Amino acid sequence: MADTLTLTLSTGGDVVIKLRPDLAPGHVERISELAKQGFYDGVPFHRVIPGFMAQGGDPTGSGMGGSELPDLKAEFSAEPHTRGTCSMARTSNPDSANSQFFICFDDARFLDRQYTVWGQVESGMEHVDALPTGEPVANPGRIEKAVVA
Repeated sequence: MADTLTLTLSTGGDVVIKLRPDLAPGHVERISELAKQGFYDGVPFHRVIPGFMAQGGDPTGSGMGGSELPDLKAEFSAEPHTRGTCSMARTSNPDSANSQFFICFDDARFLDRQYTVWGQVESGMEHVDALPTGEPVANPGRIEKAVVA
């Protein structure tokens, strides 16, 4: 299984994420599969809240879209939601994660054990910090390319 996911962002650089199959093997497999298919290429960060998180992974950019693959069963863990934590977005149904994910800007420990952590930013967090903000974002930053290695 791949060790890292590299997101090349429109904000000027690469974000290298250490994948955590030890915490969420099903979610890491899904993210890796979608990245290999080119699913995330060109996809916007449609919801970016300063001091909280940047959310992307919806090709429609509406926050309502996802992949055609079935939703995933939750893989919640005690891993803390801190700066650089990568976790899956979902609806109020715990087993509704599909392709959308978020990257935490700061500690968001109130999310612990309620969202599936699948990775941790190792480098390039400054490119996440540089994403345009909003809910929705008027002119969103994008994932230009997603590569698993």
